[in-house]
Formats: sequence, C-alpha cells, structure tokens
Amino acid sequence: MRFFFETYGCQMNIAESASLAIAARERGWDEAESADEADVVLLNTCSVRETAEQRVRGRLAHYASQKKKGKRSFSLILAGCMAERLGENLKKDFPALDFVIGTTDRSLFPFILESLEHDAEKAGAGDSASSNIIEKHKFSFSSLHHDVASKEGGASSFRSFVPIMHGCNNFCTYCIVPYVRGREISRNPNEILEEIRVLGERGVREITLLGQNVNSYLWEGKGGKGKVDFPSLLELIAENLSAGNNTGSGIAVSEVGDGSDTTGVRWVRFLSSHPKDFSPRTIKVIAENSVFCRHIHLCVQHGSNRVLSAMNRQYTREQYMALVSNLRSSIDDLSLSTDILVGFPGETEEDFEEILFLMEEVKFLYSYMYHYNPREGTSAFSLPGRISAEVKRERLSKVISLQKRHTVEQLKSRIGKEVTVLIEGISRKNADELIGRTERDEMVVVSRKAASLGSFVRLRLSSLRGNTFRCNG
Repeated sequence: MRFFFETYGCQMNIAESASLAIAARERGWDEAESADEADVVLLNTCSVRETAEQRVRGRLAHYASQKKKGKRSFSLILAGCMAERLGENLKKDFPALDFVIGTTDRSLFPFILESLEHDAEKAGAGDSASSNIIEKHKFSFSSLHHDVASKEGGASSFRSFVPIMHGCNNFCTYCIVPYVRGREISRNPNEILEEIRVLGERGVREITLLGQNVNSYLWEGKGGKGKVDFPSLLELIAENLSAGNNTGSGIAVSEVGDGSDTTGVRWVRFLSSHPKDFSPRTIKVIAENSVFCRHIHLCVQHGSNRVLSAMNRQYTREQYMALVSNLRSSIDDLSLSTDILVGFPGETEEDFEEILFLMEEVKFLYSYMYHYNPREGTSAFSLPGRISAEVKRERLSKVISLQKRHTVEQLKSRIGKEVTVLIEGISRKNADELIGRTERDEMVVVSRKAASLGSFVRLRLSSLRGNTFRCNG
C-alpha cells in the first residue's frame, strides 16, 4: 500500500511529516509519487494564518470531489494544527475526511494504517472510522533517525531537524500556536543526543534543533541528566560532537579539508528562539563552541514598545536591542534574521515607523514579513482598531522594500570573503553546479569540480547573483 503527504507550515510540520513517513515505511508502506497513486492521502496542516487554512480547505474540496466521483478508493487524513484546532467538526464540512489527528494524536497514525491494512475495503469509505481507533495516547516525540533521505542531490540527505520540545507557554495575543500545540513539553536529552549520534552515522552533516520556543527548553530530573535547560543541552551537544561521540571521528569544525570528509554532524542550528529566554549563558556557550552556526533567528515581531506590550511579547525594544548588541559583541561574524508583523490592531503610523527604525539599527540578513491576520480564539481577535487591508499592504510593502535593501547591502559586503560551506545538493538550474550554505545561512553555488556532496569546503565568495553567491575554491 502507498501513502502521499502534503505538508504546510513550519519546519516542525516538516519534521513531523518525516516521522509519520517513517511510521508508514516501518509498516511496509511505500511513498507514492503523486496523490493519484496513493491509498492514503494525508494533509499536515498549519493554523497560524487564515490563508493557510483556506488553502487546505481548497485541497480538501479537491480530494472530496475525487472521492465523490468514485474513480478510485483512498483514505483522506487531516493532521497538524488545523486538525487540532477544529477536530472532528471538520467532518461536518468535509464528510469525505476519514481521519482527523491533531498535534497531540500522532501516535494514532500507525493504528490507522493497521486498521486499513486489516480491512482495505473500508479505506475511502468516509465512515468516521477514526472513532474505532485506539483511544488517544499521551504526546510523545518521534525520532527521525531511522529514515534519513538518501536521494542524490537532496539537501535533506545532509541536513536534518531534531525536535527538542513541543508546545508554547507564551500566549502572544496574535498567535494560535499555544492553542493548537498545547503547553511546553521538553524531550529527554538522552534521546536528543542519541538521535544526533545516529543521524551523524547516517551521513547528516548539519542539524537544526526545533521547538516552538526552543530556548525555553527544560528537562527536569529524568533520564539520569538531572535538570537540563537550553544552554545545558547545547553544552551536552557540543561535548558529544567535539569528542567525536557521534561518529568516532573527533574532527573539529575548524578542520575543513579538501571535501573528502563526509561523515558526522559538524554544524548545529536552532529554531525558533524567543528574545525573553535568550540568556547570557546561552550566548556564552554558542560563542565558545564552533559547532554552533554563526546565524541566529531572533523573532522581534515589532519595534514599538506599545505594540510589543499589546502583543504580550514580554520584552521591550530596548531589551531586544541590548540582546542584539550582546550577541554581536560576543559572537564573531554573526548574522541575524527575524519575523516582523505589521498592521497589529491599534498600530499607529508612529508605531509602524518604529519597525523601520529598528530594522535600520539591526540590519537583519533576512526577515519573514507578514501583516496581521485575525485568528479566532486568540486574545487579539477581539481587539479594537483593526487596520484596513489597504494600509496593511502598504506598510508591509515598505518593510519588504527596506529588508531587500539591507539584504543586498550585507551580501555585497561579503564578496571576497573566504568562508566554510556545507555542500548540500545539485543545482536545479545547472547539473554541473552544486549548491551549499555558509554558517551565516548564505546560499552559494560552486562548480562540481570544486567540491563533493556532503562535504565542508573553504571557498571564496567571488560574485553575487540575486541573493546567491558564486564561489571559487
């Protein structure tokens, strides 16, 4: 039997889809090249913005139409944040849905597959079969290390996500995540270290630690590690990697050769970090351990203290700028990226200008920029002072324009620098070229003669095309 997934939203959803795919393969299922060939179609969804949910509704209508025509039989599953938020009520609008599994119900997926295997005739029946599946399980983390992608040229062959925590306790007033992901749960550090070790053995070179609020990670008194907070976890990871415990190689990141070394995790990133939880000790650990990449995504959301307070971000503009100053003075050659939200209810023109002023001060390498999208169930949904769509688009356009200028300025200033690059894959535009990424999260292109897939190489940033560097060895 075959499965097909459509994944929407954040890196956490991508990681969770990967773990669900592992569960399917462990039961002997194969991945279909298209939904038309699948016995099970699963949509892993996002609820952060209304537009994301509307897109999924369109896809559900498409698959419902296919099932109604009766040309083929398949089971339709909705998973992820939208499934958690709306639950079985979705079946009222889309009776063709066979199963709805939220973010805390992923452990049900193997049992769903088992039920379909035992009674294939029920697949695609749309008969609320999920009510007959085993009762809900407590949330548990899913390991990815059994199924590292191995397609030639695929970046995922050499980069992987490692979830370290789930959920969020912050309740930013615009954000639906705490309601669909639940409270924060941190993963056993022993499991994290083991997953990194196995990923290294499977050829992964770079990992990204994932969590909705990754730097609030806290494991207390279990698994023989005692109390482990985020900087402690980073220390454990650095100790294990520098000692070569993941592969036995013991190669330091600074020892970049001619491209022949292609084993072991050597770079570590993390997403997403909250400014209020970014401790001086975390900065110190990153600065002292070269395994941590010199790029940090530090979500600011806004530049106005009044709006930050209304958003319940729990820091001020001044505190954010002090953190940026500390990061840059402590960590050499650091690049920063961020999230910026415009058009929050009550945002005045003066408030908006504070965003632009902050951007000019920090000069982010890149930003994820969007306008406020009301989400029913959040505190901000009922706030007065909604900003018109026209004004939101106008303000967002200004933010995007400024960020583009900052990105180009920073990238141009890097031309001529010698950097370390992880070679991730083959260029889609030219099979004679490879693509890679620097520690600062800059994309590069290099001739296939200059490097090999999965290797770390020293290259010179020789020119810039768009936002991508071309490199000479």
